[in-house]
Amino acid sequence: MDTVNLADAKAHLSELVAKAASGETVCIVRRGRPVARLTAVYRPRLPIALAMLQSHTDAMPMQTETAGDFVRTMRDDDRF
Repeated sequence: MDTVNLADAKAHLSELVAKAASGETVCIVRRGRPVARLTAVYRPRLPIALAMLQSHTDAMPMQTETAGDFVRTMRDDDRF
């Protein structure tokens, strides 16, 4: 955890916010005593609707060639 005095925090706020957004915690001190802690906001991930995903993938047509054949065709046709 980084410790920064209040004057430096004011001068470099955008850098400190970037550090916090990347997962680091920054402690802001005034006269050597901690007064604030800057951390990232917890954002819960949305659950995946498995039924909707399954219906979407079921609607996709099956490929006629294997992945290896597809890559070989792209390589041989100079499109890759």
